[in-house]
Amino acid sequence: MPRFFVNLPLGPGAKIELPPVPSHHASRVLRLVKGSEVVLFNGHGGEYPAVLEWVDKDMVIARCREWRDIERESPLDIRLAQGISSGERMDYTLQKAVELGITAIQPLAMRRSVVKLSMERAEKRVAHWQGIVMAACEQSGRNHLPIVAPPLDIPQWLATAPQGLKLFLSPEAETSLKSLPPPIGPVWLVAGPEGGFEPEESELIRDFGFLPVRLGPRILRTETAALAAVAAMQVLWGDYAT
Repeated sequence: MPRFFVNLPLGPGAKIELPPVPSHHASRVLRLVKGSEVVLFNGHGGEYPAVLEWVDKDMVIARCREWRDIERESPLDIRLAQGISSGERMDYTLQKAVELGITAIQPLAMRRSVVKLSMERAEKRVAHWQGIVMAACEQSGRNHLPIVAPPLDIPQWLATAPQGLKLFLSPEAETSLKSLPPPIGPVWLVAGPEGGFEPEESELIRDFGFLPVRLGPRILRTETAALAAVAAMQVLWGDYAT
């Protein structure tokens, strides 16, 4: 059944005019018709089965049915601080990280990031990345929407004092994920961009209490490393072990 995120109040019996993006997807891409059944969610938990009462090229209206208290969230609160990579690499990382269950995304402007964003471009990219997250939630069945924060450089982000188990990926590390005990509370995972970390960045991150960890003997690309780490955490400590 098609699922659509709508950033609107939802309730049993409510008639909802779908915003432009889900409206276009419903009418032009999926070619749904009046009477089609869909699922609506607004990112705050749970979902609403709904039926389409009006469909044309300019407007789609759905009527909500009863609220369903359904959650598909991971028991792990994994938050990804990802070095900004170029184009489709960053999109792919965020899309798959959401499917794997991460709960928050902090883009990091790092010295070896190929993409350099001005303030105006950064705002547009965050909006684009949030759309990637929204679509990944629709596809994967998640009813909570991870938030993409505005990009920061490493000193700015560390000044916010991220809390919890703090890890960063390093091929030179000696510690593996399987050697760590299951976390209590959030996990912050830092992954570098295409060129990896500058030595000064690694030292600063380590000084703020982040533990370097390695995934294995092979060096992974930026769009693969964080995803492999999150998948490994879900197997070791999360809901992929069941």
